[in-house]
Amino acid sequence: MENRYSRQTLFKPIGKEGQERLQGAHVVIIGCGALGSPISEMLVRAGVGKLTIADRDYVEMSNLQRQQLFTEQDALQGTPKVVAAKRRLKEIRQDCD
Repeated sequence: MENRYSRQTLFKPIGKEGQERLQGAHVVIIGCGALGSPISEMLVRAGVGKLTIADRDYVEMSNLQRQQLFTEQDALQGTPKVVAAKRRLKEIRQDCD
C-alpha cells in the first residue's frame, strides 16, 4: 500500500482491505456543483480508483465561492465543468481515471 494512504490504512474501520476496495471502486457523480465538487475531490484524495462526473454546465464566476475545483480562469473561458474538474482532479492525483 502506498505511503499516500498510510493514515487511512491505520484506521481500523478502513484498514488495508478497505483501501483496496476504494481503489477498485467506480463512483458516478451527477452534478459538479456545490456538493459534487467537494465530494469528487474527497473521493480522489481518498483513493477511489475511477470517478465519472456528469454535468452539462459551464463554470461561471458565481460558482467560485462554493465550488473549489474551479478557478477564475475557468469562469472567464467558460470552461465546461467536467473539463475543469478533470484537470484539477488530475493535478491532485494523476492515477485516478
